[in-house]
Amino acid sequence: MRAVLVVNPRATATTPGGRDVLAHALASEVKLDVVETDHRGHARAVARAAVEDGLDLVVAHGGDGTVNEVVNGLLDPPEPPAPRPMLGVVPGGSANVFARALGLPRDPVEATGRLLRALEERSVRRVGLGRADGHWFTFNAGMGWDADVVAAVDRRRGKRTGPWLYLRTAVAGYLRPPHGRPTLTVRMPGAEPVEVRTAFVSNTDPWSYLGPRAVHLNAHSSFDSGLGLFALTGLGLPTVLRHVRQALRTRGEHRGRRLLRHDDVPVLRITAEEPVGLQVDGELLGPRTHVEFVGVPDALTVAL
Repeated sequence: MRAVLVVNPRATATTPGGRDVLAHALASEVKLDVVETDHRGHARAVARAAVEDGLDLVVAHGGDGTVNEVVNGLLDPPEPPAPRPMLGVVPGGSANVFARALGLPRDPVEATGRLLRALEERSVRRVGLGRADGHWFTFNAGMGWDADVVAAVDRRRGKRTGPWLYLRTAVAGYLRPPHGRPTLTVRMPGAEPVEVRTAFVSNTDPWSYLGPRAVHLNAHSSFDSGLGLFALTGLGLPTVLRHVRQALRTRGEHRGRRLLRHDDVPVLRITAEEPVGLQVDGELLGPRTHVEFVGVPDALTVAL
């Protein structure tokens, strides 16, 4: 088996020692190349080259941004010359939402052991993914407030990035929205358009994590179903506080007059009269006035 290990050395929980242990363990089982990324888009390019070279496995060691880049590289070529490589994930970021949603250990050493067992036993899982404006996402995407938070955190990205930075930034963005609160229009097949103030799209549950605490928006979303939509038609303080409390509950069931929520949605479209920020998997894609979100079943093979 031929494989490439893609390491983001700037990810929150990656260390040179951990990288060396991971590389040594993998090299005992597969013919391995190791690439350390040094710019945004590097992991995507490495994964795309792995597809073109007919490799069997691409292992992403970093945070959700690294995983997202690798996934987009794996699925970029519309008609690859050979079967696409499997994805392996060894968490190395601060949140690791995709890995945790798959049930992988947060500890890189334990996750490496899990990956080696999966390779030995040829254990894989097919997972569904989402696409937003042609860009693949593994666990969530969002427009409006959500994307504004990602943009603000992105300007301060570094080793100190963590859940409390996101929380403080979300509060600041709510109190002083950088671009106001433009109206978004949600359109789904067979339904009337609905105007909302912010929209979150889930590919699985939890939507994210606040440290050890899971954040649930669409509790019935999974890698085996369509997309989940969670949108609010108003952002008054009572509405926001109500849904924050509900999101942090174990079951994460939401109720409220200002709530628009749907599960297992195959496709939906969100438009805005003015450009609104779009994020996928915590990575900012920039302003958009029209985005189509599509759920794609069985899009990716993960060694698990």
